[in-house]
Amino acid sequence: MLAYEQLDFAGDCVMNYARPDGMEDALNLLADRSWVVLAGGTDFYPAQGDRPLTQPIMDISALEQLRGIREDDEYWHIGGLTTWADIAASALPPAFDALKLAAREVGSVQIQNAGTVAGNLCNASPAADGVPPLLVVDAEVELRSASGVRTLPLSEFITGNRKTARRRDELLVSVRAPKASCAGQSHFLKLGSRRYLVISIAMAAVRLQATDAATVASSGIAAGACSEVATRLPALEADIAGAALDASLPGRIGPVHFKDLSPINDIRGTADYRLEAVEELVRRAIGCCVEKL
Repeated sequence: MLAYEQLDFAGDCVMNYARPDGMEDALNLLADRSWVVLAGGTDFYPAQGDRPLTQPIMDISALEQLRGIREDDEYWHIGGLTTWADIAASALPPAFDALKLAAREVGSVQIQNAGTVAGNLCNASPAADGVPPLLVVDAEVELRSASGVRTLPLSEFITGNRKTARRRDELLVSVRAPKASCAGQSHFLKLGSRRYLVISIAMAAVRLQATDAATVASSGIAAGACSEVATRLPALEADIAGAALDASLPGRIGPVHFKDLSPINDIRGTADYRLEAVEELVRRAIGCCVEKL
């Protein structure tokens, strides 16, 4: 069934609103015209402020097939409409602990109950808490349109500040992580002006996998809120490969590993402060992973 209405607001703004409850209806609508896709609405409504709604709105909250977490032989799959509260309460493996920690810091409890994974990624804020923890497990996004399905690495999906590679006729239907990248322990740390309900000044997510000899077998390390797009730190990952998993590991980290980041100066912090902060956050997150292994 497809709910589709033409609405009149205050006599000066006419818009269309659709709330499909089937994937085929949603994709056909997207193929026909351009829509603002509304999931949890936790980013959309604050950004709208008191301005009237002038664009066609497609509310996808009734697409229940996009909710939930499942696994198959190769991947863990997180539906696009899965909420942060769902993730925080899920029984995912320890490599997703960073994501679960981030889920508990995505706004208030009310926001966590409404905000979705797809909305967080498609909003593409440089300070989106969910992005670094997904990067460290090599997450990919599944995009579906009436003409087919395609997948992109998350690192290629978010292309800039509030910019993504999603075409107007596509929905982000799920996020998937290869099981080969979901081994080991992980941790997430965020710095803000207060403990909760705050936009990040800097973020770090770390995943470490151990060998039988207690050395680093593989790692994923990502920094957020320190560039237009959250990013992995491949030079650091390469430098700690094979290193002993002990208290000396965080000491291997230095400013050289963060030279490719491009933080901004804003009301929350200077670029120099962000670089110092993210280095310390990564060091602490690595230490937390070492303690768990």
